[in-house]
Amino acid sequence: MIEGQQGVTWDQWVALALAAEEHGFEGLFRSDHYLSFSRENEEGALDAWATLAALATKTRRIRLGTMVSPVTFRHPSELAKSVATVDHASDGRVELGMGAGWFEREHRAYGFPFPPTGERVGILQEQVEIVHRLWSKDEGPLTFAGRHYSLDACPGLPKPLQDPHPPLIMGGGAGPRGAKLAARWADEYNVNFVDPDECRRRRNALDAACEAAGRDPSSLPMSLMTFTLVGSDRSELEARAGRIAERQGGDAAGFLAGVGRDRLVGTVDQVLEQLGAYAEAGVQRVMPPHILHDDLEAVSLIGSELIPQAAEI
Repeated sequence: MIEGQQGVTWDQWVALALAAEEHGFEGLFRSDHYLSFSRENEEGALDAWATLAALATKTRRIRLGTMVSPVTFRHPSELAKSVATVDHASDGRVELGMGAGWFEREHRAYGFPFPPTGERVGILQEQVEIVHRLWSKDEGPLTFAGRHYSLDACPGLPKPLQDPHPPLIMGGGAGPRGAKLAARWADEYNVNFVDPDECRRRRNALDAACEAAGRDPSSLPMSLMTFTLVGSDRSELEARAGRIAERQGGDAAGFLAGVGRDRLVGTVDQVLEQLGAYAEAGVQRVMPPHILHDDLEAVSLIGSELIPQAAEI
């Protein structure tokens, strides 16, 4: 998982994608943001779906997707078309993460509307249905009349390559409204920056929502995105932590001392133990954010030592 708004250059994107492919990662996901979260360190961002379309032609194996695309950025018919395009370019390797959006300053900067939370969730409800139906090979031209969107015999062609469609990922706190929506439309539910106990609570909420909808809960896997930092030994871990802490005006020791149970930080063995606790809480896939974009040795370490053992948990 790469935070693309942190100034990731095209050359870095290519290097990261090829490293992920070489070292056994299942996929490469990226944020869908145009603005850095820090006012003081604006670094720029390449467009998410344009980046993924280009990376599709540079890779052969890894899956590619967003975590997540805000519904405030694109019309759902445009989003469905963009994802289908990357699906064709990648020969069926794309996934779509969708969310209601949250970063108000980014919306103001780029002129995107930013309605209240309840309205954005309503927009999300319509968008996931429209995208899903435009992808469906069983549905012809789509006519849709909702509160936020209207489509008149939209053909939705060409359909994506994947059968039945590219995986659609939703996420959040698994509250009643979100869990119900995910049980209806999602192929995966993502949680982020929470500890194993909270993962278990959200897994239980998703199970209940699926059962209420008449869906097998096992058909809605749960994934985790949380801060991840791994070293082959303590010295290497401290060196990486020092690079991150330096950006915040701190040091490695202080940074590591402040790490909580909702982060994956340590040597390979320590992170494997942490992953075991998440697996017991219901997590089936992990998307580790890679903050040091030029550190391809960390990608190699995770691929060669962590991934093979984590697959057995």
